[in-house]
Amino acid sequence: MKQTLISSDHALYLKRLKRQTIFINVVRVSLLVLLLGIWELAAALEWVNPFITSSPSRIAKTIADLYRSGDLFYHVGTTLWETLAGFAIAVVVGYSVALLLWWSEVFRKIAEPYIVVLNALPKIALGPLIIIWCGTGSKAIVFMTVLIGLIVAILNMLNGFMATDENKILLLRSMGANKLQILTKLVIPSSLPSFISMLKINVGMAWIGSIMGEYIVSKAGIGYLIVYGGQVFKLDLVMSAVVILCVLAAIMYALVALLERLVIKNR
Repeated sequence: MKQTLISSDHALYLKRLKRQTIFINVVRVSLLVLLLGIWELAAALEWVNPFITSSPSRIAKTIADLYRSGDLFYHVGTTLWETLAGFAIAVVVGYSVALLLWWSEVFRKIAEPYIVVLNALPKIALGPLIIIWCGTGSKAIVFMTVLIGLIVAILNMLNGFMATDENKILLLRSMGANKLQILTKLVIPSSLPSFISMLKINVGMAWIGSIMGEYIVSKAGIGYLIVYGGQVFKLDLVMSAVVILCVLAAIMYALVALLERLVIKNR
């Protein structure tokens, strides 16, 4: 059996690093508990109006009521499906378009100004058109999610592909490699950090797109709960939906971060 020997200085460094990680996690949790405690105390003592600001206990009660009525998983499932579908389509299509842009310099020069304009365009302005094109169902929300994440995916991956070391490309060419071999053996592997970065950014873009779509047209979902709660002044429901949204987004981001650690470990 092979044994890995490390120096005493390295062992001390790893021990300090572990302690620092534990300290950071403890401070994070403590800060969250402190903020929630101050929020609850301020609402209980009416330093702030609990009707407007809600409170952790009221939010917990609202989420429990949604669970008991069966509405919680229905609305969460609706938004989650729309978000994941839009996220996956935006990533796959954006990656593919970025590959085409890297492959053809002529195509890249033709498409670049259009991509810049589409990136600058406020996507919410297309809301009425999206409703006409896709109807008032989930298709419109998924389309909005794709629209918001697609350009981000294209630009991030294209930058990652274009950042490949030119000297390495010249080396492969001098060894007789064709463009496809350069792409598969060098460009794609070297762009993995950009791919992970793009996934992290698109997690937020996907949730923005799905909630924005539900603001415009929806009969279910977390965005629908926020809009409905605001219309009938059920601010506990609004805050509960926001908390659920934060938890779901954090879980999705954590999964991407886990993928990043696995990729780095296996490289």
